[in-house]
Amino acid sequence: MNPTIELLKSHRSIRQFKDRPIAPDLLTEIILAGQAAASSNFFQAATIIRVTDQVKRVRLAELAGNQAYVESAAEFLVFCADMNRASRCCDWHGVEANTGFTEQFIIATVDVALVAQNIVVAAESAGLGICYIGALRNDPAAVSAVLDLPHDSYAVFGLCLGWPDQNPEVKPRLPLDIVFRENSYGTASDLGQLADYDDAIRHYYQTRTDNKKSQSWSEQMSAMLSKESRPHMLAFLRRSGFLEK
Repeated sequence: MNPTIELLKSHRSIRQFKDRPIAPDLLTEIILAGQAAASSNFFQAATIIRVTDQVKRVRLAELAGNQAYVESAAEFLVFCADMNRASRCCDWHGVEANTGFTEQFIIATVDVALVAQNIVVAAESAGLGICYIGALRNDPAAVSAVLDLPHDSYAVFGLCLGWPDQNPEVKPRLPLDIVFRENSYGTASDLGQLADYDDAIRHYYQTRTDNKKSQSWSEQMSAMLSKESRPHMLAFLRRSGFLEK
């Protein structure tokens, strides 16, 4: 198998980092790799904010549930879905920006994800470790205030980057037959495969190096989907100029 595929299949989240900076040239190349990602309609609707102000780092760590690695990682990047830049193009050309469409929200959010994943692959290819921080959405308005985000933008997630100081196991993914279908979704039951996968995930959690627990994948999903999931996000996104129509 080629090295790129092996790299992608070996991804782990890293939450302990060495006290070692990332060379500026390497960081620049990693960001440029992110920019090379595909972009719907060439909106390039992703803005990345590098947070070097330690006061802001501490505040963002608090907003993300006191995840210490937000402070300790060599770099912390915040990925923003950004339709503000395209809207300003309308001002320059004397036309009114017709914003607020759900499709624009999807375009900007997908652009962010594609850019971020390019950055993650580039970083891991250089030996760096990463950890996505979706918990910035616990209080998105406060995050916007910390980062001075304009209207028609929002912070989708953060990303810790640094040199790994741990070597965690790779978390098993769902069986390929469950997620990779041909021609249609299909109606065949996958409960047997899911039961086997539950056993695999429970074994992973029980035997991994850190944070051992006993929980299956279906139990984890049931627990998550039986409670509200950041219900504040809809109102926040509408105030920010998204999902109005």
